[in-house]
Amino acid sequence: MTSIRKAACIGGGVIGGAWAARFALAGIDVNMYDPHPEAARIVGEVLANAERAYGMLTMAPLPPRGRIVFCASLKEAVQGADWIQESVPERLELKRGVLTEIDAAASPDALIGSSTSGLMPTDLQRDMKHPERMFVAHPYNPVYLLPLAELVGGGKTSAETLKAAQEKLAPIGMKGVVIKREIEAFVGDRLLEAVWREGLWLIHDDICDTETLDDVIRYSFGMRWAQMGLFETYRIAGGEAGMRHFLAQFGPCLSWPWTKLTDVVDLDDALIDKIAAQSDAQSGARGIRELERIRDENLVGIMQALKAGDGGRGWGAGKILAGFEKHLWKTAPKKEARPGREPLDLLEIKVHPSWIDYNGHMTEFRYAQCFADASDSLLRLIGVDMDYVAAGNSYYTVETHTRLLDEARLGDLLRVSAQILPSSDGRKLQSFMSLTRADGTLLATCEHLMLHVSSAEGKAVPPGADVMGRLQPLIDAHGDLPPPEGAGRSVGQKR
Repeated sequence: MTSIRKAACIGGGVIGGAWAARFALAGIDVNMYDPHPEAARIVGEVLANAERAYGMLTMAPLPPRGRIVFCASLKEAVQGADWIQESVPERLELKRGVLTEIDAAASPDALIGSSTSGLMPTDLQRDMKHPERMFVAHPYNPVYLLPLAELVGGGKTSAETLKAAQEKLAPIGMKGVVIKREIEAFVGDRLLEAVWREGLWLIHDDICDTETLDDVIRYSFGMRWAQMGLFETYRIAGGEAGMRHFLAQFGPCLSWPWTKLTDVVDLDDALIDKIAAQSDAQSGARGIRELERIRDENLVGIMQALKAGDGGRGWGAGKILAGFEKHLWKTAPKKEARPGREPLDLLEIKVHPSWIDYNGHMTEFRYAQCFADASDSLLRLIGVDMDYVAAGNSYYTVETHTRLLDEARLGDLLRVSAQILPSSDGRKLQSFMSLTRADGTLLATCEHLMLHVSSAEGKAVPPGADVMGRLQPLIDAHGDLPPPEGAGRSVGQKR
């Protein structure tokens, strides 16, 4: 993948700050320019929320966080950057002037993206000397979680620029979608504008209040759209006959007087006051940062669920996350298996909100997930990585025995360590894992047996020499350790 080496963010508001967080958490240094006196605080708060969200989003090892440096001028900020993202307020003359200034000061090979949500790139690039490298990269909030960026070229944007932008977005976990022709508001905001306009009329006419309208979206078609979009959803609605049947059945509805999409509501003071009061009643008890954190938790849960879709290959935004994690694992520094007379430290993780059951404790299957993730860490430690699996060999779990000894609660920092048991010989890998809280409390143990299997042969075989060379010193070192308490136990055995 073609990666971004250094980024510059011009404008550090909601969108610009979230772009900076996306870059920094992908290990990219960011120069930031924003004359707002509170810019550093605002961007710092956005970055803190982004780091919290990524801690829930993925177990893949993130690279060292990129540095965000606030610069005294735009010219200073763009120096050395190969991706420059403009996110200043949505005014044509302001954006055009800023982009022209960026163009004059940037490196010749730098890509210049604008976060505009609706201005035409041809208008924005009018005064630039190198307009071929300027394009719209319109993201969705929060930029650090939602993976889409609409890539829209102007009349002078080169096709190579848009292709390069797509390639550079992939390693930071984003999907660049190229829009064929520029149009005001592009694709996403045109759809949002239609729903927004209809929603305003429904509030204006007292059909419902803001909370009811949001409930209708989030408890029904919003979830369908989140994983399948509009047309694929409607194809399914057509049954076995597909889209053609759907269009024949529901197409005539388009001429019925169901909508006011062509009739713009008058946003007078009375309607503004009504909407603001209803919104305050709906959400005003929570601060903006708390609402952002709740939003992030929900999005993380949806994306994690979608990552398991399509037989584990990922679906929609989950497929993008799976590809991002694959890139992170591939580029992460390799850990060395260092034999010692102590169990191996394999995993450290906090209990997520989605892991809590109705009793306020970590639900049972999350204990199993901790041990499964620790097993993956052990395998990577001995060289059983994605390339090894792709070559046709892997370890398969054949038996486990778990003891639940204490309760984990929301926010607890958990650690998993493992002792390799003497019965291990490479073909067979048997470990005894301990899950502890940060204060040392033992929460659970898991005795875990895996067999090394050749996918092509469909049977257990010895591992490769490199894997065995990493594993054998661990077997030898742990062979001198006393047997862990609880090893060899059976279900229901008295203590």
